[in-house]
Amino acid sequence: MTKDDRRLRPVDLARLAGVSTQQIRNYEDAGVLPPAARTASGYRVFGDAHRRALLAYRALMRGYGPPTATAIMRAVHDGDVPGALALVDAAHAALHEERVSLRAASEALELLALEPPAPLPRSGGLRIGEVAALLGVRPSALRVWETAGLLTPPRERATGYRVFTPADVRDARLVHTLRRSHYLFTQIKPILDDLRREGSTEALRAAITTRGETLTTRSRTMIEGSGALHAYLNGLTGSGGVTSPSAGS
Repeated sequence: MTKDDRRLRPVDLARLAGVSTQQIRNYEDAGVLPPAARTASGYRVFGDAHRRALLAYRALMRGYGPPTATAIMRAVHDGDVPGALALVDAAHAALHEERVSLRAASEALELLALEPPAPLPRSGGLRIGEVAALLGVRPSALRVWETAGLLTPPRERATGYRVFTPADVRDARLVHTLRRSHYLFTQIKPILDDLRREGSTEALRAAITTRGETLTTRSRTMIEGSGALHAYLNGLTGSGGVTSPSAGS
């Protein structure tokens, strides 16, 4: 019996991936694995093609995430290789957009952090609606940012209305820029705290550097996943194109 002819039990695949045997069954049901053959008593019997599919999926999952990896493998096993590759392309395009956004945020944040607070259109500070219009956001967004501790505008003693000073407007602009780049509140607050305390951009630079390193790691992992998918597709491609392998293939 050749390597490609050997039979594998669900437990064999489970041990290979470090998951439960039930998860292997779930993978087959979800289309991550091609359909398994069945014994006369109804037990699933897997083959080397299923092992290769499992390895490809696990590699894809690390870079693309479980939902996208599942959709890619399901498309392959449905015979829709172009659709699977379109999902790969879309994920890489989204990663590229994140890089572009990060680069733009880095440039904008450096300028904002180093510039002194710009003078306001009128003296006495701005109301929340005016700041929202200035940034192109809803007033409710500014309230959420304040609740999260990102903004601390003072309030008029008589009316209780928020009054945004030039520094408050600068902070709001920073938050807006960072949120558009998908930073979390917990990542933004240290940056603002550092700026307020020392006028330093070190926390800001550190956050951008960390995000850039994360994207680089993810990009490399996605490339590894793409390579695993390519190898799996090569194993499925014959003279007539891609076929869905059975347990004995």
